[in-house]
Amino acid sequence: MSDQAERLRSRLKEKHGTKKARTVAVSSGKGGVGKSNFTINFALKLLQQDKKVLIIDMDIGMGNIDILLGVSPKYSFVDLFHHGHSIHDIIESGPENLSYIAGGSGLSDVFQLDQAKFKHFQSQFESILTSFDFILFDMGAGATNDSLNFISAADEAFVVTTPEPTSITDAYAMIKHLVRIDEQLPISILVNRSLKEKSDSSFKRLETVVDRFLMKQVTSLGVIPDDRSVLKSVNRQQPFVLAHPTCKASRAMTDVVDHYLSDYEVEPTFEEVPSFLSKLKRFVFERS
Repeated sequence: MSDQAERLRSRLKEKHGTKKARTVAVSSGKGGVGKSNFTINFALKLLQQDKKVLIIDMDIGMGNIDILLGVSPKYSFVDLFHHGHSIHDIIESGPENLSYIAGGSGLSDVFQLDQAKFKHFQSQFESILTSFDFILFDMGAGATNDSLNFISAADEAFVVTTPEPTSITDAYAMIKHLVRIDEQLPISILVNRSLKEKSDSSFKRLETVVDRFLMKQVTSLGVIPDDRSVLKSVNRQQPFVLAHPTCKASRAMTDVVDHYLSDYEVEPTFEEVPSFLSKLKRFVFERS
């Protein structure tokens, strides 16, 4: 029986290939909601679950992943296009050996590529897809045409918000833009800096409005409570899940990742779905 199962797995692998990284675009409707800090600590908790993770800072000209990690990168995403470096050259190592690519003017460069340069980016990106379980794109705040197209090309999108009414409104606007581009894009909501530890009505309000006016189902990624330990960690340029592993925010992040991974399909799906690169190419060269 075990031999038969092994032969079946081999045939499936030959037919469908090696499992590739899931691309996740982490976005927000406005700045100052803790999106980059969430991305880093979420990635570190994934690492603690034996997942291989890469963060790519896509905030145009204002990338801060390296600052929050307290590191000084040698290269940035832009070096992939202008200085002849491979994508393996520009991947840096942060705390707990977290892999990341620092920001720069990377996103604008992607969307200004000609066919030859995009082919180079495509081949470089493909070379790392089987090296990671998750690739997290830390997007700039707000909605530009370039960022919306990039988010829509990902396998799924996270939208980070706070309970403030203006933040909820901006998150709704972001979701509206994304649904307009691709109504099938999976979207999850993370409520940050909540005054409540376990639950927050913010998601329910947003979910109701999105369902009513956009006819779109969104998923709750979870809630991170307001916690002074987070501010202390930011000031010290240390991820809070490492500096304060037992604080309220760290415990909540553990719950977020556990919930996410419990819903995440460990076994690859064999449905024919457009890849990140194929969708991105279409947005770059075929959309007006």
